[in-house]
Parts: sequence; C-alpha cells; structure tokens
Amino acid sequence: MILVIDHYDSFTYNIVQTLGKMNRDILVKRYDELSIEEINLLKPKYIVISSGPGRPASDGVTKEAIQRFSGKVPILGVGLGCHAIAETFGGELKKTDNLLPGKAMDIFHDGETIFREIEQPFSATRYHSLIISNENLPDCLVVSAWSSKEEIMAIRHKDYPVEGLQFNPESIMTETGEQLLKNFIEYNRMVVD
Repeated sequence: MILVIDHYDSFTYNIVQTLGKMNRDILVKRYDELSIEEINLLKPKYIVISSGPGRPASDGVTKEAIQRFSGKVPILGVGLGCHAIAETFGGELKKTDNLLPGKAMDIFHDGETIFREIEQPFSATRYHSLIISNENLPDCLVVSAWSSKEEIMAIRHKDYPVEGLQFNPESIMTETGEQLLKNFIEYNRMVVD
C-alpha cells in the first residue's frame, strides 16, 4: 500500500492518479489527521508526502513520520514534502531569487535512483517560492537534481530510500513526471519486498 500524506494541496490527487496506474492500493490521509500509531498499523510499503502551502509545519505527523520511517519505508516528498525531508535531517529553507511559480524550467540530475533513464536536462514545473539552501546542507543529504541557476531541485538521503523533489512531477508541464514516480516505485521495490 502507498500512503500519501496530504498537506491540503490541490495537486495531491494528480499524484494519486498517476501512482494508481502502478499500484491500486493507495490511501490518502491529511497530515494533521494522522498519527504515527496509525501509520504503524497501516504498514505502508511506500510513503509519499505531498506539496502544500507554506512551510513544513511542526504540527501534524509529517516530520515525525520521516524520522520514524526513514530506512524502513521508502519515502518521496514533493514540494513541501521535499522541504520537510530537508528540515528533518537538518537542512534549511530560503526564499528563491528566481520565483517562477507554474513555469517550466530545465532540470539537470545525477542519473541515479529515480532519475535513471531520464533525459538530461528535462523540463519540470515548480510552484513553491521556498527552496533548500545550498549552504549548510547536511552530510546525510546529496543534491540529486538542480536548476541552471544551481538551485537544489531534488535531494536524496545517502543511506535511506528517501528522496525529495522541489518540482512537481504530477504537473502536466513536467515532461517525465510519470516516469519519475514509476522509478521511485520500481527502484525501491527490493526494499519493500
């Protein structure tokens, strides 16, 4: 089962629809209506953390879920979900100098894990004005994708199957979004089986 932790984002069900092509067993729960105990009982094989408005909140279950399930369950964060991953492991957020909400931009990547067999660069869309700061990025996180302005567009944990995307793979303007989500499921299949 894929657990999608929703942050009241209007695009969450676009992600759910895309993931549904790969796995029909999906449950969507709001971040402030879910507990760690419930997640334990659900026994998800994957956790996807949606985007949403603002900054990762200290209320709700998101950051605690990242702490508790990293290394046990593959986790993918999108937008705000990516920010929550960064902050959970000690990263910092800042406002972007290149605010382009809803605009496509070129994304470059390392070709690893979810970026396997993804063209270089590819076009993707982001909707968030916050980005992960390049300064003081914790050693446990690597930059796996970046913009032409060298802004962090994706992160990966060095030891755990935890990835974050600054851009929105579910956007119609993200050329390879469905393949990225498929790669997340396929690459981590050996972890969950």
